[in-house]
Amino acid sequence: MIVYRDHAVTVVNKPSGMLSEPDGTGRDVITAVREATGTECRPVHRLDRGTAGLMVLANTAAAAAALSGAIREGRMEKTYLAAVGGVPEPPEGEMRDLLFHDAGKNRSYVVRRMRKGVREARLTYRTLGSLETENGPLTLVSVTLDTGRTHQIRVQFATRGMPLVGDRTYGSRFRSPAPALFSAGLRFPHPATGEQMAFTAMPDPAQEAWRPAAELLRALAPRTEERAEEGAENG
Repeated sequence: MIVYRDHAVTVVNKPSGMLSEPDGTGRDVITAVREATGTECRPVHRLDRGTAGLMVLANTAAAAAALSGAIREGRMEKTYLAAVGGVPEPPEGEMRDLLFHDAGKNRSYVVRRMRKGVREARLTYRTLGSLETENGPLTLVSVTLDTGRTHQIRVQFATRGMPLVGDRTYGSRFRSPAPALFSAGLRFPHPATGEQMAFTAMPDPAQEAWRPAAELLRALAPRTEERAEEGAENG
């Protein structure tokens, strides 16, 4: 689960079903890292229980402050892979909405005007491939968050008629134990050195949440490896 670790940060690939931090209801990332390393760390951002993928944790209070500042100032880039029901038009673009999160229902809603509890949500997306299924068309998209609102990707696609595969909360027709959403890329300045740190990961096509999109993921993997090799050569 631990992808990278130094004195200031720990980067993990969180499994689906694991909590981002302890709340007494299940196994969590913080406890797992403590058991593996014998040291404490703290989250500076979170993933939903059902969302797998990359997270960065702070190993010190100073690192936590620096990483939180990077998030506030837009210097931490988070990229996700999502499988959605439908085909986005245009194939790449931006989504802007006003979101209200109902904590009691643990559900977010797109609203028309700003009021108490409403926050602007922005993301950009790019279509990576589509296929036809018995439940209709399915598309794999790469999503970069400009803001980090609760259920943001899920509700912004769902309100446009393209709920994430397996996201029954927001109307998906695909049956799955969790929405097909994966934290695939993190880029941030190291809190101690300022060096740009970049990490990428891919979901496992064999996992149940991703089986409907397995063909698209397997086609994407060689292209991802080629880009990584080009980056290493240019570096």
